[in-house]
Amino acid sequence: MHVEPQAEHKWLEQLVGEWVSETEASMGPGQPPMTHAGSESVRSLTTWVLCEGLMSMPDGNTGRTIMTLGYDTAKKKFVGTFIGSMMTNLWVYEGELDAAGKVLTLDADGPSFTDPARTAKYKDAIEIVSPDHRILTSRFLGDDGQWHHFMTAHYRRKT
Repeated sequence: MHVEPQAEHKWLEQLVGEWVSETEASMGPGQPPMTHAGSESVRSLTTWVLCEGLMSMPDGNTGRTIMTLGYDTAKKKFVGTFIGSMMTNLWVYEGELDAAGKVLTLDADGPSFTDPARTAKYKDAIEIVSPDHRILTSRFLGDDGQWHHFMTAHYRRKT
């Protein structure tokens, strides 16, 4: 089977490269935000990108992450997955690009911040600021019905 890359696949290509990151995250209600430095290597699989990240963890260990992103031409949606060495949940993404072509919003379900036995809805958004700067933000839908921001990561292309 051969698939011709679509405009959406080409959009993902702008993520390809070597990046450094600075992340600020609050991992629970009432917890102060923590800052983490990291790096990410993104490579192309033509219709997919594979993002492999490394980051310093609060306990001094190194966290490792893998994100896959593609575009499903049958669903007409961006799709992907996310795993990390610091968690046991496989995050499965489905999302779409905004009208301006700058922000890819990915929806997922995962463990709730307030009760890990329950699931909650999450939104990750990748915003292209410039060819050398992108921002990843994460929000979850709280029990109050509001979206709560808990993480921002700035990625800057290595020179």
